[in-house]
Amino acid sequence: MTSGIERRNHPRLEHKLPFKVAANGYGFSTTTQNVSCVGAYCRIKKYIPPFTKVAIKLTLPLKKEAGKAKRTIDCEGVIVRTEDKEDKSGFNIAIFFNRINNTQRKIINEYIDQFLPQRVSPAISLK
Repeated sequence: MTSGIERRNHPRLEHKLPFKVAANGYGFSTTTQNVSCVGAYCRIKKYIPPFTKVAIKLTLPLKKEAGKAKRTIDCEGVIVRTEDKEDKSGFNIAIFFNRINNTQRKIINEYIDQFLPQRVSPAISLK
């Protein structure tokens, strides 16, 4: 029985974001289905096997007090899962970001935090 509580250490956000994946001389422009600071899930048209190293370019529209700004994350990852779509429209791939610096992770977290409910600390009873 599932409780609906996120069990991952790094929350995933189901958002469609501009996403580019390059591997073995092929490049794909797509959108994410979900993203976290440690990886992303997307659909591409060509099969890429698991454990393939990929170059990633992710564009994030960040909300700023003076308007919106776009940040681009360039990092590397490895495909950890490839799923064939039943309708033969492509392949869903899960990518783990294995070469990403802490600043880039923080930018992704900042983006995700904009959409998550603020966590409220439990009230402390002083009885």
